[in-house]
Amino acid sequence: MRAAATTEPGRLQIIGALLALLVVVFGAVTSFEVADRYSAADDVVERSQPLSAVAAQIYGSLASADTAASSGFLAGAQEPELVQKGYRDDITTASELLVDAASSTDSSSDSGRQIATINEKLPRYTGLVERARANNRQGLPLGGAYLRYANQLMTQEILPAAEKLYASETARLDQDHEDARLWPFLGLAAGVVALGVLAWAQRRNYLRTNRVFNHGLLAATAAATVVLLWLAVGHTVARVELNNANTNGQASLKVLNDARISSLKARASENLTLVARGAVLTEKKGDEPQKDQYEVDYQSYMSALDTALAKAEKLADDGAGRLPVDSARTATDEWQKRHGSATAADKAGDYDKAVEKVIGVKASTGQSFHIVENKLVKAITHEQEEFTDSAKAGRGALFGLAIGALVLGLLGAVGAILGVNRRLSEYR
Repeated sequence: MRAAATTEPGRLQIIGALLALLVVVFGAVTSFEVADRYSAADDVVERSQPLSAVAAQIYGSLASADTAASSGFLAGAQEPELVQKGYRDDITTASELLVDAASSTDSSSDSGRQIATINEKLPRYTGLVERARANNRQGLPLGGAYLRYANQLMTQEILPAAEKLYASETARLDQDHEDARLWPFLGLAAGVVALGVLAWAQRRNYLRTNRVFNHGLLAATAAATVVLLWLAVGHTVARVELNNANTNGQASLKVLNDARISSLKARASENLTLVARGAVLTEKKGDEPQKDQYEVDYQSYMSALDTALAKAEKLADDGAGRLPVDSARTATDEWQKRHGSATAADKAGDYDKAVEKVIGVKASTGQSFHIVENKLVKAITHEQEEFTDSAKAGRGALFGLAIGALVLGLLGAVGAILGVNRRLSEYR
């Protein structure tokens, strides 16, 4: 190479080889990095976000089943068929979703362990609920104890496992999202270097020959420019869309799911306040009087619901997402007012009136709860659609870039070699 560098043909051969190598490396690095980003974006759309949504649905279905079980028990020996059906549907939905989640999750992972925990304890929960129902139909007070034990199993063991499953899948979604958004620094740097050397080679050619254009080198420059612009613009669009998916979709979904879970827990605690009739009290702390544990839980969950709805309202970026949240907030306020009326009736010793105000068909807390539930489901559906549309757009911005960069890189290398060979032919 030292000997070749002493002659102009030798130098041209070295320059041609260097240009071809740089353009090929640029295309290959770009293809590799974009393929990695596209794979992460595809995981966001097809794997991690759907699994996160499934985990949230599992949590919601389990909490809803617990709420339906307490509502049915409170109705008396003859549970309304609609309530029974809701309980069965929730348990069936949770079971089917657990199967779907297990099929897409490594059993040795944290998510796999949480799924195993839920699968193990869910049959025990349903068995306790059936015992509670059987005793309730016979008018035996033992039914209330079974239901409280079932609720304890759900809230202290099953739902925490479901919450960990949701957190694990959401963390994986966040990681895939970050991987998809990561700038392809190596590809951009390789592109700038390749264009810089191509510009230098063409300027050198012009100074030595007074020829403005070399068709081969010009084609190589065009190919490298197209790849660099495609990479920069495509990835910028992908980042913008993925950011929209995260900000306007996933962030809202998390808050709305939290709100729905809080509402379900509040409803179950409200029902159990009347089922237990003061049998479960808070722990004794000094001289403070003990309170009804389920009433304390209800107030805590309603406070969490108010906070989540306020956050969801701020995160909603359009009318279609804001309107159901506003309706849920209005229904929540009415729910709390009606709960106060039911509590007053219970404290006055009118238990039947309190039950009517909680599960009745007219102006009851149950009606307010169902409005909150329906509006939250509507808002979640809307935000899910927004997330999916933006994530797909982000993935689409990278579509074809990996193959295109590789092909254009090879074409650019061929152009560089042909351009240099054209100059070499003048020495023969």
